[in-house]
Amino acid sequence: MSGPPFVGRAIPRLDGVEKVTGRARYVDDLVLPGMWFGRTVRSRSPHARLVALRRDPGFDWSGAVFVDASDIPGENVVALIEDDQPALASGEIRHVAEPLALVAAPSPEAADAAARAVEAVEEALPAVFRVEEALDGRVRLHGEDNVFKRIEVKKGDIEAALARAEVVVEGEYASGPQEQLYIEPQGMIAGSRPDGGIVVRGSMQCPYYVHRALTRLFALPDEKVVVVQTVTGGGFGGKEEYPSMIAAHAALLARKAGRPVKVVYDRHEDLVATTKRHPSRTRHRTALTRDGELLGMDIDVTLDGGAYVTLSPVVLSRAVLHAAGAYRCENVRIRGRVVATNHPPHGAFRGFGAPQTLFALELHVTRIARELGIDPIELRRRWALREGDSTATGQVLRWSVAAREVLDAAVERFRSRPSPPPRPPRRRGVGVSLFLHGAGFTGSGEERLKGRAAVEALDGTFRVCAASTEIGQGTATIFSQIAADALGVGLEEVSLEEPDTSLVPDSGPTVASRTCMVVGSVVARAARDLREALLRYAEERALPREDLRAVASARFREQGPLRVEHVYESPAGVRFDEGTYTGDAYPVFGWGCNVAEVDVDPDTGEVEVTRFVAAIDAGKAIHPTLVAGQVEGGAVQGIGWGTIEEITFDRGRLLQDRLATAIIPTSLDVPPIETVLVEKPYPHGPFGAKGIGELPIDGPAPAVASAVADAIGTIVPEIPLTPERVLRALEASRP
Repeated sequence: MSGPPFVGRAIPRLDGVEKVTGRARYVDDLVLPGMWFGRTVRSRSPHARLVALRRDPGFDWSGAVFVDASDIPGENVVALIEDDQPALASGEIRHVAEPLALVAAPSPEAADAAARAVEAVEEALPAVFRVEEALDGRVRLHGEDNVFKRIEVKKGDIEAALARAEVVVEGEYASGPQEQLYIEPQGMIAGSRPDGGIVVRGSMQCPYYVHRALTRLFALPDEKVVVVQTVTGGGFGGKEEYPSMIAAHAALLARKAGRPVKVVYDRHEDLVATTKRHPSRTRHRTALTRDGELLGMDIDVTLDGGAYVTLSPVVLSRAVLHAAGAYRCENVRIRGRVVATNHPPHGAFRGFGAPQTLFALELHVTRIARELGIDPIELRRRWALREGDSTATGQVLRWSVAAREVLDAAVERFRSRPSPPPRPPRRRGVGVSLFLHGAGFTGSGEERLKGRAAVEALDGTFRVCAASTEIGQGTATIFSQIAADALGVGLEEVSLEEPDTSLVPDSGPTVASRTCMVVGSVVARAARDLREALLRYAEERALPREDLRAVASARFREQGPLRVEHVYESPAGVRFDEGTYTGDAYPVFGWGCNVAEVDVDPDTGEVEVTRFVAAIDAGKAIHPTLVAGQVEGGAVQGIGWGTIEEITFDRGRLLQDRLATAIIPTSLDVPPIETVLVEKPYPHGPFGAKGIGELPIDGPAPAVASAVADAIGTIVPEIPLTPERVLRALEASRP
């Protein structure tokens, strides 16, 4: 082996120099010969009948192309979970900013002019913006009841637990939408191939999602569609499903224009047209004894899905499966539903569903502790899950359970350094949250997907082939570390193939905290088997076994590249029943605890987070600095969602439609994040690693909200914690 093992070391990011020096080429940096520029014509109405698309006869259309739904050669759908969302609306308009038509021209200015020369004639229909309105059914948007999906989890007998309870604590909690606000807006370039196929390059998380959508839209076989990820400036779920839409638009324009077409959104278009985190409302009824024994949890979850299904079923699934949190309870009922409205579709955002229900649960636990007069940290320690306990789905936790460890680590770090007192008239409060997050796809998802990865031996070097994308989280670096250590070679001898659907197998999407744990484990297994194959070759040829690079070179010169490809296999005994929602929801969970300190101004309602500690269990930190970065980034996003990131709609139209109003935290809005890494290895992860991407965003909002309750003496049940909401809660609490 060249040098020491790489797993567990904070090596320099392999993509770092290119990005910090500006040499990395993002999609908007790319210029292809003869390339034109595309624009989207969008609806103005939240719900309407599209009567006509009129092109201005005074505009010179000889220098532009126009595309509407009639130009789609295959199915007019953005293929995902359900086929309800069109690539271009042709009859019914379901939300503001829905794509109706496309134009392309030789310059951005000419494309803008062409888009302005198209008028959509819309006949307004009754619209629905509130979940309650959707559920009353007077305006039908989806099915018989406007419900995209229902899920119920049952364990034990909740009615009996409520009946014998000495205390029942109730509460209702709400969270608003959240904008991903990745640093690079959505963008794609499409072009035609000589064989009639298409090639699409762009900013995305999931190349094979885009590939599947394009084969349906163009009625093409798999081999005639190629999708390539370019350098991508962040995703956070916002580039999971939506890139299929913009890729479809670029490809339709390229087909009509007979040349490459680039479609890149400006920030305004990106904000108004793309998906957001699902707004939520969660109701709790908790059965208890007076001394704090947890007898039962009755939880009702409702999400606003927006105009189309997109990923709402899986968001609801994760919301429901995390709604009972990190606590041991023998009687649980969780009912969830996601509802259609005329808001733009809501979709994936880091944590997708879990942050909403964990916010409600953790703030409710704070309420319980206040009502029972029990220390909130002690109550959580008493209830925390341990190995051998079972979750709400009846999953017995067999390994890597670190609820108490992260709680103790966070509290110990927080108490190790007292804070100076607040400036009058500010009031100081401290809050805590304890949480978990399932790593990988829910239930049987990984078995159905069967994600694949390969490792190749070339002429003295080794290459990892996977569709998992680098979107800023460090995939390229950790895959190289995992492969190098599994092969027993130097890091400089390992490279990654670009995520190109014609070159790499389908590893599954870069979502759900699965990249490191799931795909990384496949990479590790493929690398180990490749090493064994090369060592057998060395033995057959009487070559020295110590230098695997030399062995690979000899094998390459004689027989060409050697490739080992594997498919993910779930640990033995992991079973989940999708019909009853019972069994092993995830192979393993990550665990986290946050402690937040806030100062609240009772005169203005302003909330300032003055200190924040995050203890996180990732099983094994493949790259400790990258893990800490994930924790810090997730904490800042969670604090922002909980305090200042207000997203509102006026009759389906986004009000925060520019960076001047779509506010996210800066370095001036949050304190330094104190990160404590707890490692409780997972035996089936690569070198013991679990997923880390989403876990850190689950706990900040409830920790901050609990700290605000501690400061002002009353619960504020809705986030973000705007000054207006804080002041209303203070006023309502006064005798």
